[in-house]
Amino acid sequence: PGLEEVIRTSDKMQRQKKREGTYREVLEALALDYPGKGPEIKEIIGELEKKMVRRMILEQGRRIDGRSFTDIRPIECVAGILPRVHGSALFTRGETQAMALTTLGMEMEEQRIETIHGVIFRKFIFHYNFPPYSVNEAKRLTGPGRREIGHGALARRALLRVMPAKEDFQYAVRVVSEILESNGSSSMASVCGGSLSLMDAGVPLKDAVAGIAMGLISEGDRMVVLTDIIGDEDHYGDMDFKVAGTRNGVTALQMDIKIGGLTREVMQKALDQAKEARLFILEKMNQAIPRHRGQVSQYAPIITTIQIRPEKVRVLIGPGGKTIKEIINATESKIEVDDEGKVVIGSADIEHMKMTV
Repeated sequence: PGLEEVIRTSDKMQRQKKREGTYREVLEALALDYPGKGPEIKEIIGELEKKMVRRMILEQGRRIDGRSFTDIRPIECVAGILPRVHGSALFTRGETQAMALTTLGMEMEEQRIETIHGVIFRKFIFHYNFPPYSVNEAKRLTGPGRREIGHGALARRALLRVMPAKEDFQYAVRVVSEILESNGSSSMASVCGGSLSLMDAGVPLKDAVAGIAMGLISEGDRMVVLTDIIGDEDHYGDMDFKVAGTRNGVTALQMDIKIGGLTREVMQKALDQAKEARLFILEKMNQAIPRHRGQVSQYAPIITTIQIRPEKVRVLIGPGGKTIKEIINATESKIEVDDEGKVVIGSADIEHMKMTV
């Protein structure tokens, strides 16, 4: 197959196979005339493919996968896909898929971060994992790199604006986004999946959050803004502009550009198309779960706030702090108030105790 057929193949894996076949045929045909020049020939073919893709978009108005400039790939949202975790969701957009998992923890499980200004604690944690198999590669699984840290930070910023105040929701919250398949904008898929997962966990978000990646192809006076770019459009294009937000506004932005700058008109067009796309995705997410669950999962820890009269605090503490130490050290501890107004402390390690407070 030639490059013309390669750049008109919608499916990512099929396109890669055809590309590899084309490169191999060209290298074999030129091997005798240009011995030892394989890397240079591959670079030239890559530059030619880039020019052909950009020309196809600018002159023919056709994208690699056949969509129009503002079309969004098919979207599928599923909330509560895993029954045992506190919250879960699967967000699929075209050939990009993210599974987001939410875990609720106690205050002592907040993330501890040491900075030059001292120690800080984060109540809301977001981790982004990009395993090699998501792009059909077999590599060693290592620790988080630049991509994982950057994309996780972006998704966290996008969702942090809608998280409830600590006084309204006392849990420490950790979201993990596992990228199962990737063909562009997995960070924005993580934002969408994370929002769905948090709602499934019963976290009272102020509003749902969705994200979209915008692209740009420009040559001289000609310019095209692309909605929901795939991997090759990111690679061959001039911009990767990620926009995340709610129905009412933007919560996070990130832009990577390969040109000197953008005009006000291009920026305005990109934001307008991003808003239209965001509202479309939010509608799809709303069909999966319109609002957060009324209560947290039965598997989540229980947090109960009890008001104790000041003169009775010594009863809860116990002689020499014995009672409160047993509560802190006990595993799976639970504090309840019975019908008689007594505090009931139960755990797997200590016997049930009752005290009038």
